[in-house]
Amino acid sequence: MTTTQTDDRPLAGIRVLDLTRALAGPYATLLLAGLGAEVIKLEDPDGGDLARENSPYLGKDGVTVGRADPDDVSFSHLTRSRGKSGITLDLKREGAGEVFADLVRGCDVVVENFTAGTAARLGVDHATVAAINPRVVYLSLSGFGQDAKAGSKAMDVLVQALSGVMYTSGEPGEPPVRLGIPVADMLAPVFGVIGVLAALERRHRTGTGDWVDVSMLGALTSFVAIENWGAMAAAGMEARTGRTVHRLSPFGVFECKDGWVAVVAVHDKLATGLFAAMGSPELGADPRFATRDARVAHAVELEARIEDWSRTCTLAEALAALEAQGVPAAPVRTPEEALTDPDTLRRQESVPVVHPVHGPSDLHTAGIPITFTEATTGFDDVLPLHLGQHNEQVYRDLLGYDDDRLRDLADRGVI
Repeated sequence: MTTTQTDDRPLAGIRVLDLTRALAGPYATLLLAGLGAEVIKLEDPDGGDLARENSPYLGKDGVTVGRADPDDVSFSHLTRSRGKSGITLDLKREGAGEVFADLVRGCDVVVENFTAGTAARLGVDHATVAAINPRVVYLSLSGFGQDAKAGSKAMDVLVQALSGVMYTSGEPGEPPVRLGIPVADMLAPVFGVIGVLAALERRHRTGTGDWVDVSMLGALTSFVAIENWGAMAAAGMEARTGRTVHRLSPFGVFECKDGWVAVVAVHDKLATGLFAAMGSPELGADPRFATRDARVAHAVELEARIEDWSRTCTLAEALAALEAQGVPAAPVRTPEEALTDPDTLRRQESVPVVHPVHGPSDLHTAGIPITFTEATTGFDDVLPLHLGQHNEQVYRDLLGYDDDRLRDLADRGVI
């Protein structure tokens, strides 16, 4: 496989067969690729990953809403398929099972995100894979888990709705709020990768792989469960408080003349600093605000006083006053501002989007937000720009198929 990396990435030497599409599965294999695994992305020859058709596109003329040139590539595909070799295989065709088995024999990990029951119908389920190669760690990412009703479909917005997360944001009495990032699609693969790494470690002891089963709903609901929603309701505390968190008051986002400032002053020392920054040190002696419990009990009044002050300041003035008193505060940035933060770029937590033909752009996408003292991270210099781009490298060089077999598989529509 083409590579510009050395072998000091943590997962160097691990080969992953990627059967995934859309976002949740490809993000899991993206993380594995960035940690050094060799990822082979398998796509249906009839269209490939749905993400290839996601607008907008990047090409020689920059960003476009629709594809106007053969080299225009969806940003979704550019970012999610980095570091992966791309092959085609129609799993429904006669003879595909034999090719799939040859691939599985040389892999350490197989990842799929079909709806429950689909992998078995296609003959690529865990039981089939384990029979071919018992050492394989098999990761299934789905909406509701592998014991869900077959065919149960899930999209991020549906999982957000079912998990309760939509009622953790927004103001009381207001409609539910969809989180602006596909949090269920992103969270499940993170848990999936944790499961894969744990199963690989277990394989060191047992010599056998395992089946890692992660559901989007379970992953997101586990995060929602971290807060004590039932306890807050029993105590008469408003859990859904919008820009602020009453049980930690002062804690939240406040309006300035030209933007918004996030402030944390949960402890007495920080609250005293906040009151000094506001030019109202006497608030520290007010019985309503003198202790942490009192501030929580009178959170609405306190937050109104804070915003009365912050609205008289520019964002820079508010930040300077808070910093002078040692109160943790930060500006509320746009996503574009956050992605171009110099420290974030230096740590490669955000990286430029690179077109395989036209080179780097001035846009940014996710990097690998993990650093090591000895090991490194980063992606192999490979991306399947076109469907089946690496068929010859994988089928000929890795599996040893000769020209006659490759021609036969192509003629029959298997690859």
